[in-house]
Parts: sequence; structure tokens; C-alpha cells
Amino acid sequence: MKKYILTIAALFTLSVGFAQPDANARNILDKAYSAYENSNGIKMTFNIITTDENGTEYQPQKGTARIKGNKFKIEMPAIDTWFDGKTQWVLMKDLNEVNISHPSNEEIASISPLALLSMYKTGFTLDTPASEIINGKNAFIINMSPTASKSDFKKISVGIDKKTNTVLQVDITLKNGMRNKISINDYNTNYNFPDTEFIFNRDDHKGVEIVDLR
Repeated sequence: MKKYILTIAALFTLSVGFAQPDANARNILDKAYSAYENSNGIKMTFNIITTDENGTEYQPQKGTARIKGNKFKIEMPAIDTWFDGKTQWVLMKDLNEVNISHPSNEEIASISPLALLSMYKTGFTLDTPASEIINGKNAFIINMSPTASKSDFKKISVGIDKKTNTVLQVDITLKNGMRNKISINDYNTNYNFPDTEFIFNRDDHKGVEIVDLR
């Protein structure tokens, strides 16, 4: 369970530190960030392939994310997560339990979808972009290395669609050798979600044990 929480967090991770990124890489990521900021709401579907430090590949997992500013809802087979900008609800389906918390600033930085497209601004050095075909689309590949020695990440590779400036893929290698490859199958900015979309509704989950950690 923890590895999937970390995987989603890695999608949205923002580390501490400062570095001067490659100008071309920064320009590409600036465009992707701008496309995100100018949207009213995003819905994306994704696949995650996790490989452990011994090279064993886990069964692929599918998920859906709804995003609006710093709010989001993420649905996966084993876990659903809501965040309304202040409060986080994590529903662990196998335990029929939801944990409620007020994440710290550091925790928010590790789970906020906005950080997916802003993490390049601080805490990472960026390699010169390379070109690659991802899911039949022409893409830029940008490798990012954390500057902080305490970072959980060894390398993050981001694939950006050359035509739409949207994220197609995130490939994450952790310091412990675990690798998470996240492919975004559909990225649609034509949504205007109500704020209630990002709040856990107890009436929709009757019988679920509530663990309030606030």
C-alpha cells in the first residue's frame, strides 16, 4: 500500500533546494506549467508499472486523477485520495478505513498535483531535452536530478508532448532502487469541477471506519 502512496506522491513531488536548470528544458516545462495553470480543471487517466530494487515487476495499476488548482481526487484499485486544499482523506479499500489529516507544508509539497509541473523550478538540475516517441506522440524527454542529498529520488524523467505541452510520462527512480513508470493515457483540460469533488463524502461510504489524525 505504501509504495502506491509514494508513487502518487512522486507524481507531484516538490523538493527543497535551488539549482540553475538548462534553459531549453526550463522553457519546455514553463509551457507545460502554463497549460496547467490556464485550465479550469484536468482529468487524467494513468498506468503505473512498479519495479522493485531486485528487478521484480509488479502488476500494472490503473488510476484516474481529477485536478483543480491545488485540489485533487485520485482513484486507484486499492486506494482513493481526496485533497481540498487543506484536508486530506485517504480511503484504504481493503481495510474499509479512511484516514483524515491536515498535511504539513512538506507533505502538501509531496502530494500536490501543482508540484508535478512546478518541481523543476527548485530542487532539481535539468538535463538538455532529448526527443522520443511516447505512445505514438513526439515528445521531449527531460531528466531531472535532485540537488538535496536527503531526497528520496535518484532521478525523475518527464515526457512532454511537443504539440500540446502536456505531460505524457513520468519515470521515477528512487534511491532505494525502486522504479515507478507512470504513463498518462488521457489528459483533458475541459473540466470545471465543483469544489465538492475533492471532499470525502461519508454518505457515499457508509460503514467505513473513520480515523481522524488531525
